[in-house]
Amino acid sequence: MKGFRIPKSHPRYHSLIIRERIVDGFRKGMVVPEGLIAHGRGEAFDYLLGEKTHDFALMSIKATIAYVLLAEKPIISVNGNLAALAGKEIVMLSDILDIPIEVNLFYRTEERIKIIEEYLKNLGAKKVFGSNCKKTHISGLESPRGIVCVDGIYSADFVLLGIEDGDRTEALRRVGKRVAVIDLNPFSRTAQMADITIVDEATRALKRAVEIAMELKNLDENKLREIAENYDNRKVLSGAFEAILNRLNDARKRGLIISFSRELGL
Repeated sequence: MKGFRIPKSHPRYHSLIIRERIVDGFRKGMVVPEGLIAHGRGEAFDYLLGEKTHDFALMSIKATIAYVLLAEKPIISVNGNLAALAGKEIVMLSDILDIPIEVNLFYRTEERIKIIEEYLKNLGAKKVFGSNCKKTHISGLESPRGIVCVDGIYSADFVLLGIEDGDRTEALRRVGKRVAVIDLNPFSRTAQMADITIVDEATRALKRAVEIAMELKNLDENKLREIAENYDNRKVLSGAFEAILNRLNDARKRGLIISFSRELGL
C-alpha cells in the first residue's frame, strides 16, 4: 500500500518486504498478475522449508557457480518476477562472473522485455540480451519462452534460470544445455528436470550465490571440476523432501497439526 511503512520489528518483515518488491514490479510493468500468484505458491513452500537456506541449497549454489566458471558460454535467464525480487543480486553475479543476462518471458510482450532490460541496465548490468538481439526459436518449445537471442540463450552451454516452468527446462536440456534452476517447489517439473535445482527463495539464493562466486572465481579448473562432478541433484531433492517432512512431523508432535482421523472423529 502506497505510503505504508512496514516496521522492522514485525515478525514477518522480510517476507512482507519481498511481497512489496513483487508488487512494485507489477506496478512498473515487469510482473504480470499471474506472477503474483506464482510468488504466493513459492512463499507457501518457503514456509514448509522453514524460510531459511538449507545445506542442500548451498550445495546446489556452489555447483552452479562451479559449472558457470567451467562453461564456455554461460548465461543468466531472467523473467519479471526474478528481476523485481533480486535484480541487484543478478547484476552483481553477472559482473563477478562476467556472464550476460537474457530477459525471457512466458507472458511476452516487447514492452515488458524493454522495461525489464532497462531496469537491469539502470542497476548496472553491462550485457543484457532482450529487445534488440537477433532472435530464433528453441526447438520443441511452443510457448513464447521459446523465443531466444541467437547470441544469448540459443548459443549458451549453461543456463541459470530463476522461477521457471518445466517445459523450458526440459526443452533446453533436450537441445544439449546444462540447466540450473531456482525453485522453492522440489515437486515441480522444473525442479525434477534440471541438472541443478536450488531449492531456496530467490533473494536468499542469489545473495549466497554472489558470496560463493567471490570465493570460487579464483579456484583452478581441477577444483571446480571436482565440485561439479561430485554434485548429485537427486540427493539435493531428497534433502528438500526430508526437510519438508521433518517440519510437518515436528508441527504434528507439537500439536500444531490435527490428524484427519481426529478431525473426522474417527
